[in-house]
Amino acid sequence: MRNGNGVTAYIALGSNLGDRARAIYAAVQKLFAHPQITVTAMSELMETAPIGGPTWSPPYLNGAVAIETSLGAHALIKEFHVIEESLGRMRFGERWGPRTVDLDLLLFGDRILSSDDLIVPHPLMHERRFVLEPLNQIAPDAMHPALQMSVRGLLDNLK
Repeated sequence: MRNGNGVTAYIALGSNLGDRARAIYAAVQKLFAHPQITVTAMSELMETAPIGGPTWSPPYLNGAVAIETSLGAHALIKEFHVIEESLGRMRFGERWGPRTVDLDLLLFGDRILSSDDLIVPHPLMHERRFVLEPLNQIAPDAMHPALQMSVRGLLDNLK
């Protein structure tokens, strides 16, 4: 950590418009460049079918990163929005619709947070293979603080 103290957080990355890999790697580079974020691990990218969005949506590339940060969870989400918008993400239209890049906060240390604009752990992460498989590559022993299960255990439950 550049500033010596921080929280370990895990982020899901996704893209299904344009040059998907380039958008994801550009988002990770922007995380790297932030003075209060240190990227400590990144999963491989995997292609997945869209879930819950329009039937015409193109396939996604998904991945996950681990970070250390001194930012609070709400400040981190604001940084995600800045990164997404800088890479062409528009926040309107159909929920779970196509997007150039998407960053979702999955876990923020062992904290459980719930507000109008943020729920951590991510409320659907334990149901989504496209989240758990990349996360399992980098943090199989990370614990879901509400369910008291490891990422590996959550993934095993889906199988």
